Amino acid sequence: MLNGILNINKPNGCTSFDVVAAIKRYTGEHRVGHAGTLDPMAEGVLPVCLGQGTRVVEYLQDSGKTYLAGITLGVSTDTLDAEGRITKEADASGITIAQIETALNLFRGTIAQIPPSYSALKHQGKPLYQWAREGVTIEGKSRQVTVYELDITGWYPPVLNVKVVCSKGTYIRSLANDLGERLGCGGSLKSLVRTAYGPFDIKNSHTPDEIKKAFAEGRGPDLLLPIDTVLQNIPAAVLDEPDARKMLCGNNILSSNCKPQTANYGICRAYSVGGCFLALLKYIPEEDIWKPEKVFL
Repeated sequence: MLNGILNINKPNGCTSFDVVAAIKRYTGEHRVGHAGTLDPMAEGVLPVCLGQGTRVVEYLQDSGKTYLAGITLGVSTDTLDAEGRITKEADASGITIAQIETALNLFRGTIAQIPPSYSALKHQGKPLYQWAREGVTIEGKSRQVTVYELDITGWYPPVLNVKVVCSKGTYIRSLANDLGERLGCGGSLKSLVRTAYGPFDIKNSHTPDEIKKAFAEGRGPDLLLPIDTVLQNIPAAVLDEPDARKMLCGNNILSSNCKPQTANYGICRAYSVGGCFLALLKYIPEEDIWKPEKVFL
């Protein structure tokens, strides 16, 4: 079994599921999953977890993300991006950088955002995009997201290029549409590259073709990142050999024998004396013990 995480640079034109299917073929590992879906037109960082790595996807999903986006002002579509049907057009040639900057101020910080009707969010067990394709528009519920950074990187009318650093759940398509509406001309997403997701950066990513070549040449396992790469914000503790053996058998550990760097966190990473990542432990205050939450050996 292959255990770890691949930092994939997803190409334009394929789905995130396509990437997972390809990684299964290239590696021979059947237990494969990804974190943070990218639309087919988007490219960039897509963490793909293998084997035991699939058990830490939930801890990655809360991580922040960085995007480089191209927004076409003056063109609105039903999908909010370039792949959709044009619903409105307007002249955006007269819009100035100053006007754009003023509008962008409204989208920095914690904002309310309505997810696109063409999205993977589910209504009555079915993704919204399936409802939309059947001609049924389900209005998404407004929710709060956080935009930490939103900076102009270029203005080539009618295309605006921006860098976005944001929280989970942020739709850049919705941001493009809402910005266009605020400017009075409409807007849609022209291009999107995710350059970072949590600890994963596009500078250290690999294309699916590179992964295929590496595994064909026997170098593939060297590209796998350790499972605990996505858990570095969780305090760590070292267990001595007797307690490590007990824990691996499913037994609880006394709090006096497990002392993570930061107290009262509620969860910690457990390592052997030799530095091997063993498990995630959960603190049970009523009993003053650490209980194995997820064991990785």
